[in-house]
Amino acid sequence: MYHEDAEMLFPMRVVPSLGDLRGVAWKRLTERIAQLEEDESDALGFGLMMIRLSGCLDCQADSFRALRGCTACARQAILRYRGNDVELVRLYEKSRKEITVYLESDATRKEGR
Repeated sequence: MYHEDAEMLFPMRVVPSLGDLRGVAWKRLTERIAQLEEDESDALGFGLMMIRLSGCLDCQADSFRALRGCTACARQAILRYRGNDVELVRLYEKSRKEITVYLESDATRKEGR
């Protein structure tokens, strides 16, 4: 059965619902990310972090997680994260850097053509 809140990968529309789950640093991050366009590197970095934390790549349409929906799954992933907010923000920064490096290398490859 398909749940209308289930998508293939972490949907950015869920970000505003995550802000109240942790401390001030996390809330500031989610508020900033929620204001961005989905294709901005900071938003893509946040999405990559959430894909990893939530296990989006292993989610199946008939799995319990998918049946609950992306919002519930993402909220649960953030609530279950055992590190503190500083570590969570560091995870975001690492993912954002990976996205930036990828986008820069992709642009360089395209320019070389």
